[in-house]
Amino acid sequence: MARYTGPKTKIARKFGEAIFGDDRSFEKRNYPPGQHGLAKRRSKRSEYAMQLQEKQKAKYTYGILERQFRNLFEKASRSKGITGEILLQLCESRLDNVVYRMGISPSRRGARQLVSHRHITVNGEIVNIPSYTLKAGDVVAVREKSKSLTAIVSSVSNNSSIYEWLNWNTDTMQGTFISVPERIQIPENINEQFIVELYSK
Repeated sequence: MARYTGPKTKIARKFGEAIFGDDRSFEKRNYPPGQHGLAKRRSKRSEYAMQLQEKQKAKYTYGILERQFRNLFEKASRSKGITGEILLQLCESRLDNVVYRMGISPSRRGARQLVSHRHITVNGEIVNIPSYTLKAGDVVAVREKSKSLTAIVSSVSNNSSIYEWLNWNTDTMQGTFISVPERIQIPENINEQFIVELYSK
């Protein structure tokens, strides 16, 4: 199962945003990596460079590699509606992302691991595929045997995020994927139009 396992802070510094969540190392050095990181970079970037950066930012943010991301784009382009928005909605509908949004894990990487290790159920059935696409009304829960895991209990107790398109019950450790989020409800700072332009060339 392919996934990015390289340095997170270096990538976050490349984009100038803490795309992997809270990161003390990024806060200390929030400038580009490399020996010229603090030096003034070329102010004007090409259109292609900006488009490529947005695509890479989206891939790293959601923990998706190139082939899978391109497949998502092709699925979005075949759907009715605005391709860029649908692409982000597909990313947000992934099981690992929803587990992260519900606060079951403090990071998408951790959420992916919980799903892979069979700690998460969807509609009462164990699902161990992080890329599983949820539909409106699906119930996501922590498996009964996993509810006492320290990592899950700690994450849930420290979570304060609330999303209109998700419902979460801390007592029962289960939530509902109410609906696919609208673009305005997705907090990620991604210019999806650049991604569409890049893939459309």
